[in-house]
Amino acid sequence: MIEAVVFDIGNVLIEWQPERFYDAAIGAPARRAMFAEVDLHGMNDAVDRGGDFRETIYATAERYPRWRDAIRLWYENWIDMASPAIPHSVRLLRALRARGVPVFALTNFGIGSFAQARTQYDFLGEFDRAWVSGQMGVIKPDPRIYEMAEADCGLPPSALLFADDRAENIAAAAARGWQAHHFTGPEGWAARLVAEGLLSEKEAL
Repeated sequence: MIEAVVFDIGNVLIEWQPERFYDAAIGAPARRAMFAEVDLHGMNDAVDRGGDFRETIYATAERYPRWRDAIRLWYENWIDMASPAIPHSVRLLRALRARGVPVFALTNFGIGSFAQARTQYDFLGEFDRAWVSGQMGVIKPDPRIYEMAEADCGLPPSALLFADDRAENIAAAAARGWQAHHFTGPEGWAARLVAEGLLSEKEAL
């Protein structure tokens, strides 16, 4: 029996498309060249593991002078990169809470970037529990992060229904016995919540 629903945030509740942002900011050819030369997603993983938001990005920028200004945009224009919200997913979160279903977040997010996001997206303050990787020192899909979440909420893995856009994160959760949904859009997630009896079709609109 499902006792709580767990949301990833990036590409589930908020669009997270750095490449799209940089295509608009510096043009697609320059973006492709920069991403080929600089491991920007690895840089972001370091933030998500607890590295200082500004210092991690600025240190990377200094190692690549050619791309210094563009890399700094990851910090300076970060909220433009982590946008917009996905309205249907937000409605589902709130519908579950209105039903009295505990709603948790399990997200790869830095300490500083999550704090900034909370100033822009009020729904990020509405979770019953929010497990943020930067605060935990470990990122998905490391099994340890799921273990820590289980220990904190006290629920058995089978009682947790988890939505994430990344297949490897879903696989890691399922390996621990979580019920899992590979998020490819809010419509499919809504249908899953209805199928599990957590929401009515009307509530899931």
